[in-house]
Amino acid sequence: MSSQHATPTLLADLGGTNVRFALADTGRADPLLMDSVRRYRVRDFDTLADAIRQYFADTGHAARSATIAAAGRIANGETVQITNNPWAVSARDLEQKLALDSVKLVNDFAAQGMAVPLLGAPHLTAVGPQPLPRRDDAPSQTYVVMGPGTGLGVAGLLLREGHWIVLETEGGHAGFAAHTAEDVEILHRLNARFGRVSNERMICGNGLVNLYLALADIAGEPAEEYTPEDITARAENGSDALCVRTVETLAGIFGSVAGDLVLSLGGWNGVYLTGGVLPILLPWLRRGGFRERFEAKGRFRETMEQVPTVAVVHPEPGLLGAAALARVQAGLPLLPPRD
Repeated sequence: MSSQHATPTLLADLGGTNVRFALADTGRADPLLMDSVRRYRVRDFDTLADAIRQYFADTGHAARSATIAAAGRIANGETVQITNNPWAVSARDLEQKLALDSVKLVNDFAAQGMAVPLLGAPHLTAVGPQPLPRRDDAPSQTYVVMGPGTGLGVAGLLLREGHWIVLETEGGHAGFAAHTAEDVEILHRLNARFGRVSNERMICGNGLVNLYLALADIAGEPAEEYTPEDITARAENGSDALCVRTVETLAGIFGSVAGDLVLSLGGWNGVYLTGGVLPILLPWLRRGGFRERFEAKGRFRETMEQVPTVAVVHPEPGLLGAAALARVQAGLPLLPPRD
């Protein structure tokens, strides 16, 4: 540990499929200890407490406090039912079972958002011709942070009077707004299948399958029993035209939703794209459809053309953001990285 008397904070980034653990040294400007990171499958454990015990056993680490970034709505800061896995998590229950002094629960995209102030240029790449945002050139800034994993996460990130503030949302569950004739046909099919259709039904891992099945039906083609991995692999090697069309369509819808969020949150300073599925989608986002539909906002097109979209390529942005939150909770400022 770089701080002689620092007590490490346990970090968790809990999604629908995986949970990642690490330690933070809040006395460091770069608080995430990368060599402490471990990943576990949610399905291998009955509870989060069991997974934490396994992490401590595997690594020999210990901690007195924890910051848990969880994929779900945090109720009263105390409990969360994970949206896409069966775990229910209680901060007080974890304190008792693991003999921790304190447990802080936050939404997973609150953590993704709070990672942004600690991200340097090596961990960011532009999606489109706009330059990377300058996070030090205005006292008031507003960003959108969003991205696909097992579900679709959305947060707002605000800089106000030198303080970073994150808005925890469930924007991924907002209703899908069709923008093209094909969107309407997709919506009809998903509506027949699911009833209400949210953005998350398309912009996530399983969303690839939902789109593939809808597009196959629209084209009158037989659908294979493909997994998301099958679809992206066949799209990448060009062996299946319908898979190519599926990933292109997801990229376009992703752009539309990202642009809508800029309008809704006033995120004129930029959009940070993140999430577990982003590395697979990134080459397709750069091929034009994402930015075209992002900018296609009628009377706001010229404004949207100036809004940068940026992919986060840090290996553990959720844990980095949890570490940032732990540092803020310790009363310490977030210091920008030295690129």
